[in-house]
Amino acid sequence: MRVEAARMEVYEHDTISYDLFPAGLKVYAYGESGVLETTIFSDQARHDKTGSEQWSAFGNVVVKNIVKNETMETDTLYWDATKHEIWTDCYVKMYSPSGLMQGYGMRSDEMARNSILMNPFDTEFLLEDEDNPPVQVDSVNFIGPIPKK
Repeated sequence: MRVEAARMEVYEHDTISYDLFPAGLKVYAYGESGVLETTIFSDQARHDKTGSEQWSAFGNVVVKNIVKNETMETDTLYWDATKHEIWTDCYVKMYSPSGLMQGYGMRSDEMARNSILMNPFDTEFLLEDEDNPPVQVDSVNFIGPIPKK
């Protein structure tokens, strides 16, 4: 794995030790063959060094499994480096080539190969209609939030 951050603050106290990444964090995870497999981006992050190796990512967390072409978005994500797993109990949107799933809570291995949505919404799995052209948004006359790219 490769970790990039614009800023890292180190805090060492008697009972607690952690690294803080207030300007965001980028994680690039490579598979056994050395090919980039998973990326994790967040607005902020924290690495607790006391006890087990645990990382926390906060704000606009996006996890992409490039091999499976899957994307997950949430507000908070935890990674336990000793157990090699990631999880959240927050609201989650998961995109795949076949559609979108939403719910609360997610568990997966650290490479996001086998993500499980813990509490999906009661709606059925939404499938994208490939026959419809993409919607064009008129940003000059559009009232409301501009969708993410």
